[in-house]
Amino acid sequence: MTYRKRLFAIALVLFAFHLSSSAGKLHAHDVDVVSRSYAASQTFKQKCIDACRDRYQDCRRLKQLPSAECRNVYQDCTHYTCTGRGPG
Repeated sequence: MTYRKRLFAIALVLFAFHLSSSAGKLHAHDVDVVSRSYAASQTFKQKCIDACRDRYQDCRRLKQLPSAECRNVYQDCTHYTCTGRGPG
């Protein structure tokens, strides 16, 4: 498991614990909301990675940049665009 996945799993467990302690009982609806939001975030991330992969393939196909630079395009896309972090 990567660090990000482990951190997300811990946050998910803490969120579920918070729901159970604040409401007294954890209802099936609460778990369903958490699982749907997790699935939506995974779907978004996968679509983002697919878009980055498409950019990389376009970069290689057009041959406007060296292959190493196209790899940098892919890495920057997945790191900054898919995670929401800015450069630097």
